[in-house]
Amino acid sequence: MKRTLLTLLLCVVMGTAVTAQNEFSSSVVEVDWEAVEVVIPPSPFQYQILFIGGEDMVQTGTNEEVPAKQWHDFIGFTPLTDEDCVDDPNAIGWVSINHERIQADDKIGDGGGMTTFLMGRQPSDDLLYVIPQTLSDGREGDFFNVDFSNVGETGMNCGGINSIVDGRIWTAEEWFRSDNASIYVDGNGVRDTTAYTIKYTEFEMANFETIPKYQNFNWMVEIDPRESKAVRKQYNWGRQPFEGGTIAADNKTAYLGADATPGFFTKFVADVEGDFTSGTTYVYKHDAAGEPWVEIDNTDFEKMLNFKDEAVAAGATMYNRLEWVTINKNTGKVYMTETGRDNPWDRWADEAAEGAVYAPHHIQRAADQGASGPDDENYWDYYGRILEFDPATGEINIFVEAGPYFPTSPSVNDYPAKHLSNPDGLNMLYVNVAGEDRTYMLINEDLNGTSFGRTPIEYPDDRMCEMYLLDMEVTNPTVDDLIRLTQTPRGAEITGACATTDGKSVLVNSQHPDSSNPFPYNNSLTFAITGFDDSGAIDVLSAPDFTGVPDDTFMISPNPVERIVYFNKATDVALYDITGKRIAVYRDVKSIDIAGLAQGTYLLKTVDGETRKLLVK
Repeated sequence: MKRTLLTLLLCVVMGTAVTAQNEFSSSVVEVDWEAVEVVIPPSPFQYQILFIGGEDMVQTGTNEEVPAKQWHDFIGFTPLTDEDCVDDPNAIGWVSINHERIQADDKIGDGGGMTTFLMGRQPSDDLLYVIPQTLSDGREGDFFNVDFSNVGETGMNCGGINSIVDGRIWTAEEWFRSDNASIYVDGNGVRDTTAYTIKYTEFEMANFETIPKYQNFNWMVEIDPRESKAVRKQYNWGRQPFEGGTIAADNKTAYLGADATPGFFTKFVADVEGDFTSGTTYVYKHDAAGEPWVEIDNTDFEKMLNFKDEAVAAGATMYNRLEWVTINKNTGKVYMTETGRDNPWDRWADEAAEGAVYAPHHIQRAADQGASGPDDENYWDYYGRILEFDPATGEINIFVEAGPYFPTSPSVNDYPAKHLSNPDGLNMLYVNVAGEDRTYMLINEDLNGTSFGRTPIEYPDDRMCEMYLLDMEVTNPTVDDLIRLTQTPRGAEITGACATTDGKSVLVNSQHPDSSNPFPYNNSLTFAITGFDDSGAIDVLSAPDFTGVPDDTFMISPNPVERIVYFNKATDVALYDITGKRIAVYRDVKSIDIAGLAQGTYLLKTVDGETRKLLVK
């Protein structure tokens, strides 16, 4: 199966720029053949849609197929090994997709869920395709619903872990549940709320414990993507609102983040390499004497059930929504997105009073804002940041501070070329460019809101999330060092960015887009961007620099990566085809995405009557 991703950004622009078009004639206009010609070269990247929620059919445990669940979030990639028996010689590995959407379904399971599929790469053009499979349980097809019945169903599947060692996959059951009523809301969720008895696991402290059903959610859960089945819930890692995690190169250490305010940074160290059923669990405390890790007894099931209380009692360091966690395999340093929450002051004051401590950067930020502390109602954290943990020193520092800050959202005319808001998904891309190994960080946004500059003031209802690359060779990086890669359709979160191990493709999810978008961009979907190992691809990603161009001059420049045409200033423009027929009108924009256009000649006309001829190759 192969689908071409025609456009992402066009869906956004067209959805917001079709009003008040009378400055531009809708009838045929005379093409200005004397206009300056701008050549749009072919993109060095190829785009494909691989998997559409609500549209593609997944195979269930009852050997029936039903439409896939929606709200795609985490993506994991498990590479093919020599031990795997796969008929297709072009197979490269299995893809695992989380579904954050909670629903009740007799065939596909209650709660959240996951989908797995086997993927191959065409030697002729490097494009990806889905390989049909027959699993050991008899299921046959392209896409497979992960069976969680053996672990007592699943809650809501958000982030997770994709081991850099062997591609093992864990899914995070994020949204924290406080009672049985919270797992079945408005007719959706988990209908069976009878008490759950844990049986026959590797965790003796948990076996034959009977707990309220809601307490069987909010664990990290290992799954087998090859057979599309759950393996175990990690009862020894503690019950938290997990979002992300990573496995270190020693294949013993797991680093974990919790999406909460306060959120705690934890780690698990296995006794035996590759066996995460036995080991020691810790919570991070930056001001601890000696090593900044405090052990939480994971042989006591009550402590694992009430991990937050134990962390607070241990005086653990508090963060403002730790979401995805990743590791640079070249350096061993760990990176986390601290997504932020606008006004966190009332979310962690009680825990501070009970002994937990604020991360040093929050204390400093509060002082810089003139607040008495992070529990002062004047303290804000609108944009979040990326943190760096160095296992060698035990220190956590700010790696990239998001922003910049705006007390009032600026207009499109004054909006910065780069603005990082609420980083969420995080991963690494390892690519070889002309014989040179390069490492890039993949950064996904999930806007907490649209105020304070997270979107231009003209778009108060449009959360248009972007994805960035960051060259890890940059020292002391800032937002200005980010390279914009792509953007989701209107209303969607961009998430799950995951590179294939050959470095050629990045898989990305568009989650919960606006239902008014044209198909398929009204569904959650998984798409691929291929071409990162091309020697000329990454180096042409940055937008052009119009510094010094006068405002009374209209200048445009092509960027073939997404077929984006950039302007030196915001303006209203209309696009016409070769016959002079108007195709689209864009309002107050600094760029347009023409990825949906066929090869040929087009005319771009501004509201001031200036024209440019676009030659799309």
